[in-house]
Amino acid sequence: MWAKILDAFSDSPSQAQVVRFLLENGLGINEQGRVTVNGIEIPATHLSKEIGTDRRVVDATVKRILSLPAITDIFLNLRATPDVSRIAASLGLTVITIMPDNAAQKGVVGEAVKVIADNGISIRQIFVTDSHLSEDPKLVIVVDEALPAVVYEALRALPQVRKLIIE
Repeated sequence: MWAKILDAFSDSPSQAQVVRFLLENGLGINEQGRVTVNGIEIPATHLSKEIGTDRRVVDATVKRILSLPAITDIFLNLRATPDVSRIAASLGLTVITIMPDNAAQKGVVGEAVKVIADNGISIRQIFVTDSHLSEDPKLVIVVDEALPAVVYEALRALPQVRKLIIE
């Protein structure tokens, strides 16, 4: 679906950049043509400064989203979720980041969760960066405790894993 959304903006690199920024950050829109985060409006001037484009490009992108029925509903209902991995150290949690060999290969999430669950470790949060939106997709799992060496080794041994980072 993300590829379909980005393809709809392939004729305008500046608008595609805005769409990618919205998707990467979980920013939606409202029916009045404003960018929102969980229903709270964000001024186009703030977004344009962060993205490095003109405010009018942000406004035109949102209007275009509203004119495309196939994707309007997605952006009207898009919501942001807190990323616990960024505050895990303060909460005494462990972050497992798995960089896959091939993000299109199936099974990395299921296999990683199985390894963790089979070792009785509770998962607090899990998310995957989409390979259509990220140049370096990854699986991030936040768990309640430090990882025993056996879990680290089992995760590292998964055939889909290119790199494993524990924080």
